[in-house]
Amino acid sequence: MKRTQKKREYAAIKQFSALPGLTLMQATYITQNFTRHSHDGFAFGVIEKGALEFSYRGETLIAPPGSINLVNPGEPHDGHPATEEGWTYRMFYFDTGLFQQAADLMSGKSVSLPFFQDGVISDTELAAEIRSFHLSLSVETVGRLEMESRLMHMLVRFISRHADMSYPLLKTGREHPAVLAAKRMIEDLSHQDISLAGLAAESGLSPFHLIRVFKTETGLTPHRYLSQVRVRRAEQLIRRGIDLAETACEVGFADQSHLNRHFKGITGITPGVYRNFVQDAAC
Repeated sequence: MKRTQKKREYAAIKQFSALPGLTLMQATYITQNFTRHSHDGFAFGVIEKGALEFSYRGETLIAPPGSINLVNPGEPHDGHPATEEGWTYRMFYFDTGLFQQAADLMSGKSVSLPFFQDGVISDTELAAEIRSFHLSLSVETVGRLEMESRLMHMLVRFISRHADMSYPLLKTGREHPAVLAAKRMIEDLSHQDISLAGLAAESGLSPFHLIRVFKTETGLTPHRYLSQVRVRRAEQLIRRGIDLAETACEVGFADQSHLNRHFKGITGITPGVYRNFVQDAAC
């Protein structure tokens, strides 16, 4: 006779030196009852399983699976399970400065701090992006440029879709010289952990503006372009017979598994298969 395994409560917190002001939490709660409290910054995340019930801004809300739950800075709220199975969620906790920066950059000027009316948001596409980014930061090696670019994209999309006031996007042109400068920096320093701020400074544009015009001109975001440059250089080293672990290090990937993921994503085959192919072709 099979025993049913009892679901256990679990919580893990992670912070990043490269992204000060950002904290991640992934948790499963069965019987947890949060007392009424507030946060200094923004908190939002995605319910993966079960459902969370909480009192917020004069309402009792239930966040079901796939929904986004959110609280503004300083807004008191509690939290407890809405079902017997509790709830599992992935949460981001942001200093207000990160949201302020995103709102300013997308508008091209200093604007008021975003405010969000709803504590539970139904937005399947954005929820998937939030969960994917959280999962990447939790279990994968992510370079600084990718981390900063995806964070900026997520915050801007969140603000533009769900803030209580409109934040019109700054108009862009093609800015060809700025994109060329950014491409040159990526190609020259592809082995380094390039930051979005450094790339923006080199191009003379704001980080968000750079991401937009770079993609308009090249069809790729800066971090995707960086991955492409690294993979092309990895191909060159592999053809020269360089060990795969050494190749990963030389071109700027954190480790061989990081190389494998990006190499296969771009070429459709693993570095090992590519190495065997070029070795067989040389015989």
